[in-house]
Amino acid sequence: MGGSTLTPKRISARTRNEWVTAYGFLLPNLIGLFVFVFVPIVYALYVSLHDWNALNPKAFSGLDNYRKLLHDDQWWSSIRITLTFSVIYVPLLFVLSLLSALLMNALRGRTKGVARTLFLLPFAVTSVTSAVIGMFMLDPRNGVINRLLGLIGIGPQPFLGSTSQAMLSIIGVILWINIGYNMIIFLSAIKEIPRDYYEAAGMDGATGWKSFRFITLPLLRETSTFILIVTTIGSFQALDQILVMTKGGPANAMEVSVLYIFKQGFELLNMGYAASLAFVLFLIIFGLSLVQLKLFSNRN
Repeated sequence: MGGSTLTPKRISARTRNEWVTAYGFLLPNLIGLFVFVFVPIVYALYVSLHDWNALNPKAFSGLDNYRKLLHDDQWWSSIRITLTFSVIYVPLLFVLSLLSALLMNALRGRTKGVARTLFLLPFAVTSVTSAVIGMFMLDPRNGVINRLLGLIGIGPQPFLGSTSQAMLSIIGVILWINIGYNMIIFLSAIKEIPRDYYEAAGMDGATGWKSFRFITLPLLRETSTFILIVTTIGSFQALDQILVMTKGGPANAMEVSVLYIFKQGFELLNMGYAASLAFVLFLIIFGLSLVQLKLFSNRN
C-alpha cells in the first residue's frame, strides 16, 4: 500500500483578487480604528500611571491616581448621574425609534418621504447647534416650550435652571437629534423581514400585536442589540449638549463622568488623573457592552 501526500489547496486568482479588494476596503477603517481608538486607550493607560499637568515632564506615580479616584466622591457622583442619564435615555430612544420605524413602514406615497425627511433633518444639525436651539426653546421666559405650556394653563418652568428638570430637558434635545438615525436602522431591518411570515400569521388569525410580538421583535433581535449597545456607549460619552446647555449645572446636577474628566484634564490640568478616570470609564462601558451582548444576542 503506497503512501499518499496531501497537497495544499490552491487558491484561484479570482479568490485572491476578491480578498485583496475586501481587505483594501477594510484597511482605512482598520487603520482609523487602530490610530484613533486602540492607540489612545493604550496611551491613556500609560499617562494614568504618571503625575502630569501637560506642561512639565511626566513623573511616574504608579497606581496613585487609581487610589485617589476610589475616594473621590465627586467622581462617583458623576458615575451615578451618568447611569441615571443612561437608564432614562437609552430605553426612550429605543422605544421611540422603533415606534417611529413602524409608523414609517405603514405610511405610503409622498407622506412617507416627507416624514422621513422631517425625522432625519435634526440629525444633520451639529451637536453644538442643537444645544443652542434647545436653549432657546427651553428658555424660562420666552422659550417656545413655555409658551406652549401656557396655552394649556401650565406656568413657566425653569427647565435647565432646575436640578430636577435639567436632565430630562437635555435628554429631550438629544432624543430629538438621534431618533431619526435609529429609526432608519430599524426601518431597514423591518424591510428585510419577508412578507410571507406576516401573511402566514394572518391566515392563522394573528392580530397586529401578535405579529409584532412573535415575528417583528424576534427578527429584530440583532438590530436591537446593536442599537442598545451603541446608544448605551453614546449615553456614557454625552458631553457637547451638556457642556453648552448647563456646563454641568445647576449645582452639578448634570456633571456626568465625561464632563468631570474634561474638567480635570483641561481646566485643572490634572492630565494623569483625568487619564485614569477615562480608562476606568472605558472599562465600565466595555463591561456594560459585554453584558448587553450576552443578554440580548442570539443564543444557540
